[in-house]
Amino acid sequence: MTGRENTGNEKIAALARFLAESRETVIFTGAGISTESGLSDFRSPGGIWDRFDPDELSYPRFISSQESRRNYWKFYREYWKEALGVEPNRAHLAVAKLEKLVNLSAVVTQNIDGLHQKAGNSPEKVFELHGNMWEVRCLSCNDLYPWEDILKLLEEGKEVHNCRLCGGLLKPTTVSFGQSLPEGALREAQRLSGRCDLLLCIGSSLVVYPAAYLPEQAKRGGAKLVILNREPTPLDRIADLVIHGEAGDVLSRVVEAVETKSY
Repeated sequence: MTGRENTGNEKIAALARFLAESRETVIFTGAGISTESGLSDFRSPGGIWDRFDPDELSYPRFISSQESRRNYWKFYREYWKEALGVEPNRAHLAVAKLEKLVNLSAVVTQNIDGLHQKAGNSPEKVFELHGNMWEVRCLSCNDLYPWEDILKLLEEGKEVHNCRLCGGLLKPTTVSFGQSLPEGALREAQRLSGRCDLLLCIGSSLVVYPAAYLPEQAKRGGAKLVILNREPTPLDRIADLVIHGEAGDVLSRVVEAVETKSY
């Protein structure tokens, strides 16, 4: 069944009903859910990629070149400072509220901003396919370092030191070009998507694989597929419901409908 493309009350009610009746829901989010929070999209004109060469920030360069690591940390100094004041928006808050209202088993996200946890979703239910910008770990022994300490070093013009335990390189857990997705998060996301009976995609263009494979996997397993995005996606054709609109507005109305059983 191909989803109708209106954003009226009928579609809001349909999504609310799907959520209320679902035994196991997975929510899958992309960059579009964080747009209202004001965090720059890397791909937008005037964004941070206009000031840094993406090739220079790739994982192979980071591993092999001290100069590339210096450039990488310059990039992260800017990105952290830009993101410090960013707060969850209505869409994040709605997803957090849905965890309390319906049978939500997981929030799988392509985002690195940590805003789902900040909004109130249980950390153990959030699976970050591209890592988290607020976590710095050793690439060798996985020891965790406070990002605040690293930013302080950068602000003081100092070099980022190696791991104090094993001497390995430190790096934010975000996935760089040429770096594999975190196996644990991806494996669990695939498992949960394969067994859910409702998968709700929010703010993703659904073109980046392997993450975009999850909706197809859920659909093959018999789940309903709902896509909420500002623009059409390649998977609209297989969705049970398609809503083109702003995530914050739509999800706020959906939460209200679930709470009042207006579906």
